This record gives sequence, C-alpha cells and structure tokens, in this order.
Amino acid sequence: MNTKNLISKSAFAVILLFSAGTNGTIFSQEKAPIEAEIPLVNQLQSEFNKSKLLKISGYVQAQYQLADTAGISSFAGGNFGKGTNNRFMVRRGRIKLTYDNKFSKAVLQFDMTEKGLGIKDAYVTITEPWLKTISLTGGIFDRPFGYEISYSSSVRETPERSRVYQTLFPGERDLGGKLSFQAPKTSNWNLVKLEVGLLNGNGPNVETDAYKDISGRLSVSKTSSSKKFSWGLGSSYYIGGFSAKTDSLYTTKKVNEQSVFVKDSIAHGSKLDREYIGFDGQVSVNWWLGKTQVRAEYLLGTQTSTEKSSSSLTAAINADAYSRNFEGYYVYFIQDIFKTALQAVVKYDVYDPNIHVAGNTIGLPAPTDYKKTGEADIKYATLGIGLNYQWNKHVKIMAYYDMVTNETTINSKHDSTLKDLSKDRKDNVFTLRVQYKF
Repeated sequence: MNTKNLISKSAFAVILLFSAGTNGTIFSQEKAPIEAEIPLVNQLQSEFNKSKLLKISGYVQAQYQLADTAGISSFAGGNFGKGTNNRFMVRRGRIKLTYDNKFSKAVLQFDMTEKGLGIKDAYVTITEPWLKTISLTGGIFDRPFGYEISYSSSVRETPERSRVYQTLFPGERDLGGKLSFQAPKTSNWNLVKLEVGLLNGNGPNVETDAYKDISGRLSVSKTSSSKKFSWGLGSSYYIGGFSAKTDSLYTTKKVNEQSVFVKDSIAHGSKLDREYIGFDGQVSVNWWLGKTQVRAEYLLGTQTSTEKSSSSLTAAINADAYSRNFEGYYVYFIQDIFKTALQAVVKYDVYDPNIHVAGNTIGLPAPTDYKKTGEADIKYATLGIGLNYQWNKHVKIMAYYDMVTNETTINSKHDSTLKDLSKDRKDNVFTLRVQYKF
C-alpha cells in the first residue's frame, strides 16, 4: 500500500474513532489496528465522491404586475382574475436535481408556486462512451424545436416567451424520447448539433391517442477564440397530430371571395395534422459599449385546434376541429450598458393564427352551410421594453412593459371592453420581478 495514502487514511480513521469514542475506550488495548479501519474510510470517501456528482440548483421569481384593464386575458404570466388589474405572484419557483455520472445523467425539476407543485423535467440521458457524440434521452424534457423553448427562463431577458411559442408549445415540455448528435467540445464538429424527438404530442400529460409527434432541430453555432463574437443558426421541423373526436374538420377556404370555414367530413378517430417549420438566428458582439445581442425566429405551418382557440391541445376534447395556416416571429435586441450591471431589452413578437383572413374580413357573416371566422383568428403584435439589473451573481431585478396590439374588425364589436375587438384592447402589462438563482 502507498505509504502516503496509508498515513492519510490512518489519520482520518483516528479522527473518526476519536469522535466516536467515549470514556476513554478508544485507548483500550483491545481496539483493532488502524489498518482495520481503512475499509470504513474508503467507504466514506466513496460516498463523498458520489455526492459530488449530485448538483442542486434552482431559482425563484417573485413579481408584481399591473394591467391596463381588470380581468384581461394575457400571455404575460396568465390571465388576470375577474375584477383584478394587479397582482403579486411567484411566477416560477424551481428546484432542479442533476446527477451526472459522465456518460449518464438523470434530471428532476419541480416548479412550486402559489398555484401548486408540478413536475417540469424528469428524464434520463445516456451518451455512448466511444465517440461521445450520440445521446439518448427519455422522459419529460424540452421539445427539440427552435431556440426560445430551451433558453432557460432563469437567464431569459424578458419575463415570458413569445406568444407564438406559448400557443404552439404550451409548457415547452413533452413526454417521449430524443436522440441527440453533437461531437465533443474538443472536436471541430462540435459546432453542429442535431436533435430528433418522438413525443406524445400533448405535453407532459397522459397520452390520449395512438398518434405520436416528431420534432427536430438542426443548429450550427460558433464562438470566436477571443470570446467577443458568437453566432448561431438553426432550422426546426415538427409534424404530428391528434385523434378526431367528431366527424367534422373545418378548414379556411375562399367562398365568393370571402374566407370562411368549410366543413370536411372525416372518420371518427382519424389523425388531425399539425405541421410547423421554424428558422432561427443569433449574433452576439462584445465591444466597448457592452455586449450587444440580436436574436430572431420565424415560424409558419398548419395548426389544428378548436373554433375558439388556436392553442395546441393538451388533453382530449369532444369538439369539432379547426385547421388554420399560421405564421409568427420575434426579434430581440439586448444591450448591456457599458460594463455596468444594467441591461436594456427591446423585443417585438407577432402571431397571426390565420394568415388567410385579416382586419374587417374577420367575423363577416358566412353563407349558408359555412362558418364565419372569429376571435381565434385575430393577429397580435407585442412590443416589449425592459431594463434588467444584475444585483450580484444570484439576484436579478427586472422591470418590463408589454404593449399588446390586436388586429381589429368591425364585425366583432361588443359592449364588454374585454370582448370588443373593433378597437385595440387595453391589455398592456407592467412586470416588476426579483429573481434569486442558486
């Protein structure tokens, strides 16, 4: 045995024995030699080494919000309650456990807010040990699509993701399996990453039909050797659907130069398609003015949902399906203010759930045997302006103002301010947030 290791372990064993001894029994001549305690020391060291593989992290986001109008529908952290135009809330209270054993990893992440306790992540990842390039993930994880989904809420410069992402991918996660291909950091090919997932399609919920969705993203990113310039490009594709619960599918078509919903007869249980295509890009420059970042993403495709909403379904419903062609995009501009802890943010995002109708053509009375378009076909644009302050490495303070503009139509006029779409609704939201990250 190595003399140095023996002396070190023997000394550790003496300390343990001394701590455990009482009434001077540690000095008894009947006590076993110190070498006999070496297995105990080895076991303790082994347990200590295992504990270093477990990482516990998380963050808490406490915030106050003020809305223009009480009771508005909102994508800034959820709808406001009836008669309520301001609120305190814990937007996210996350704790994440990661056990990383080189070529295998297990992750559990929980979200704790005033609304209750929920699971965000629960997955296992295994990486092959030869090329260290192919990984298999199974469980609940971020869908492999686009850039904004996997960009953590703890580092995101705005309170929420874009409306188009919240609509198409509510909750960001899904349940399934994923293959990832990316060479090690030491390889010249590390800049390329491909992810392909086979998913239930209705989020981290119990599967409701026999259909599975496929989602994938191919990306290329590079950082200069000086770390002052970086860029990234990506393209994504999603195809899937869910089971029809009725025998009717409505699609947007032109009848007498007017866009209306036309009924198609389908078999009960047939697949109702969803298909998305996405393109994203990012660039970052660190110069004398501070770090400047620009990020953008564009999505288009076919979304099947319901008459009153274009949001992806997370559970089975017994209602007729409505298919729409959509598009959406966002642009971020982020500027660190010199070398200070201040950061200015401007974001503009647009979501058009039905590109075949616009303005006053929405809600026009439909001819006999057809259905008119409505509230779920309204286009929204949001301009957000914010200021972030990094108090220290743990604490970030965010002040952010969302200015929401909806498409208007004279055919959707109501007495209620909350339902009237003949003019721009007063549904802007101010958010003041304090985040602690550990």
